[in-house]
Amino acid sequence: MANHKPDSPPPPYYSVAVHTQPPLKSYEEVVYGTGPGLTPPTQPYYIPQYLPPVVSLKVTETIITPKRKRKCCEGNAQCYRGSGAAVLVLALLGVAIWLGVRYGIRTAATEFLCDDNKDPGSERAPLLDSDSCSNNTVQCDAIKDCKLATDETNCVRFGDNNSVQIRTAQDDRFLPLCYKGWNKNYADQICSQLGFRQSSASTKIQSPNSIGLILTNRSYSLVQGLVNVSSSCPDQEIVSLQCVACGKQQSTSRIIGGSIAKTGQWPWQLSLHYRGSHVCGGVLISPDFVLTAAHCFPSPMSLSPENWKVYGGLVSLDGLPQPYLVKKILLNENYNNRTNDQDIALLKLTAPVAFTEKVLPACLPAFNQQFPPGTSCWTSGFGITNEDSGTVSKNLMEVTVDIIDTQVCNSRGVYGGAVTKNMICAGKLEGGKDSCQGDSGGPLVCKGESLWYLVGITSWGAGCGQKNKPGVYTKVSSVLPWIYSSMQQEKP
Repeated sequence: MANHKPDSPPPPYYSVAVHTQPPLKSYEEVVYGTGPGLTPPTQPYYIPQYLPPVVSLKVTETIITPKRKRKCCEGNAQCYRGSGAAVLVLALLGVAIWLGVRYGIRTAATEFLCDDNKDPGSERAPLLDSDSCSNNTVQCDAIKDCKLATDETNCVRFGDNNSVQIRTAQDDRFLPLCYKGWNKNYADQICSQLGFRQSSASTKIQSPNSIGLILTNRSYSLVQGLVNVSSSCPDQEIVSLQCVACGKQQSTSRIIGGSIAKTGQWPWQLSLHYRGSHVCGGVLISPDFVLTAAHCFPSPMSLSPENWKVYGGLVSLDGLPQPYLVKKILLNENYNNRTNDQDIALLKLTAPVAFTEKVLPACLPAFNQQFPPGTSCWTSGFGITNEDSGTVSKNLMEVTVDIIDTQVCNSRGVYGGAVTKNMICAGKLEGGKDSCQGDSGGPLVCKGESLWYLVGITSWGAGCGQKNKPGVYTKVSSVLPWIYSSMQQEKP
C-alpha cells in the first residue's frame, strides 16, 4: 500500500516481483508508456511489471522501487499500484525514461521496459473474439442469433435481497421473477446459465411490484424464454436466489496503517503469480472464476495463461499451497489504459476450487446495491506496506478504509475529475491508510447485513497513504453486466 505524488493523478498498482521473459524481436511494451504524438494518460494506476531479460542481469530477491523513484513510468499518469524495482538503465530508453510513466504503480513486479514507439495497449488482446450477429437479432428472446450468443448474455441480474430480475423480448425492462411454480431445477438452470455450476440457495420474498414474470412450461435452455409478463405475481411473492455460498468470514478478529490478517479472515483473497513471483491480487467469486485488474496484463506475453499460477487460502507468501491453474484470461474490451476506466479482468481456472474455511468467494453486489460515503470497508493484499519500501509484504495485510464521495474525490484538491462513474474512492483523506504496489486486483469489500460484498477491485492511486490521495477502485456494480456476460460465455 503506497502513495502518489500530491499534485499528480493516482498511479495504478503494479506487481511485486522480477519477471523474466524470453528474448523479444524488439523490446516489447509492458507498461503503457507515452511517446511522440501520444497523449499522456490522465491518471496513474497500479499494474504488474514484466521485465525483458537483460544480459548479465542477476536478480537475487524480489524488490520493488518506491513510486516516487520510478523513471521509466514517470511521465505516464497511468501507472498502477504495484510497480516493481527499476532495474534497467539502458541507453536505448533515452526519451522513454523521461516520457515514461511519471506516477507510481500499485503492483509488485520489477520495472517495466517502456517503448515509446508503440501506442499504449496496441498489442493488448480484447476480452472476447469479435461477435457476428444476424440481421434479425432480438435481445433476450432465448434464441442465440449471435455466434457468441452476446445477444442473450445480459438478460438476468440480481436486485435487492438477491431477487432475480429478467429481461425478455416481450418487455425490455428487467422484471422480477414470480415465485409460483419455482423449484430447484429452475434455480440450477439460471445459475448454470450465469456461469455458476449450480444454485446454492433460493427462497421467496415479498414484493409490492405490480408487474412480474410468470414461469411457463416451455422448454428453452435460457430462462428468458421460460417466462411471460404478468400484471402481478401471485401473493406478491418473487424469487430470491443465491448461486454460490459467498461472503462468509471464518475469522472475525481484528496494510499502510494496517495489520496482519488471520487465516480465514479474507478467504476470497488470492495471490496471482507470474512465472513464480507475486504480481497482483485477485478475488475468488465462484469455483471457476477470479476477478482482478486488467492492468495486471499489459502485454501479449502476460496474457498467456500458462505463465500464471493462482494461490488461495494463504496469509503468507512463504510456504505456498498447491496453485490453481489458469485456463483463460479475459480482459474487459472497454478497459481504457489511459484513463484506467473499467480496469477489470476475469480469469477462468482449469478446474473448480474446493471451498474450505480458508477458501471461499466474496459475494458480487446487486446491480443497485449502495454503500454510501462514510461506509467503513476493508481492503487487503500482499503489496508493500510503506511507500519507501522496496519489497512486498510476505504477510497478507488488511486495513479499514472509508468510502469517499465521488464528487469529493474528483475535487481539485484530490483527483481533479479523473475518477469516472465506473470507479469508487476509498481511504482516508488525511492519509495513512491505503492500498499500494502489489495490491492491484485485490478486493475492497463491505459488509451487508451478514455477508461481505465485493465493492471494488484495487486499481490506482497517487502514492500510498498520502493526504488527499485515497485509493481508487474499479466499481464492481458498474461492470456487473460484463462480469456476468463473460462468465456465461465461458461457463464450465
